[in-house]
Amino acid sequence: MGNSLAPLSSSRKFSARAALVDLQDSSRTMLSECFRQFGIDAVPITVDHSKRLAKEKFEACVIRVGSQAEDVLESARCSRSNSRMIIYGLVGSLKDVMKLSKYGLNALFHEPLERPAALKLVKATQMLVLHEFRRYVRIPVITEVALVAGQKHFSASSLELSSGGMSLKATEDVTSGLPVEISFALLTLPRIWIRGNVSWTKPGQRLFGVRFDPRDDRKARIKEWVDGYLES
Repeated sequence: MGNSLAPLSSSRKFSARAALVDLQDSSRTMLSECFRQFGIDAVPITVDHSKRLAKEKFEACVIRVGSQAEDVLESARCSRSNSRMIIYGLVGSLKDVMKLSKYGLNALFHEPLERPAALKLVKATQMLVLHEFRRYVRIPVITEVALVAGQKHFSASSLELSSGGMSLKATEDVTSGLPVEISFALLTLPRIWIRGNVSWTKPGQRLFGVRFDPRDDRKARIKEWVDGYLES
């Protein structure tokens, strides 16, 4: 089977995103600079806080602890995309934080914000944010994939790969929930077999996604390849 990497734009970079929720201008500016210094894009959110955190994917969030914080945190933690995001609280009093303990805040910025302390906290937690990002990042990659579902054998072409799964275009339709075992190789990754399940389908286009079985130890080899690709 031949394989190749899909060409990437030279200006394109994978980047983790941190939502800055309803912060004052001075705090937003300082934290944006701190995050970007460590390769994390800061995205100001001033309206529709809960709606955006329920639908958009972010790897981290900074929210000022106050009367509106609980609704926003509830929306984030209950969403499929942001339930495991890294959450920073911007606080004036630890007493207010205790009221939100069920949402699992990960770290705290203290008001009034001071740049050295903010930089120190972002530096100490950046790998948590980037790790969460790498769980979801999708790398465009085209390679031939062999699939086995019970006694049935068929082939597909990969479109994108992440450490948790891949999207493919098949030679025939598949059904959602179908358990499969797939085989593929990449330039620096020898052929690997791994179990998974079809997690979504677009039958008219013969597109589908496979989520790798988290219990399959071979998944670690794919994660190593993805991490190495992102760092190269």
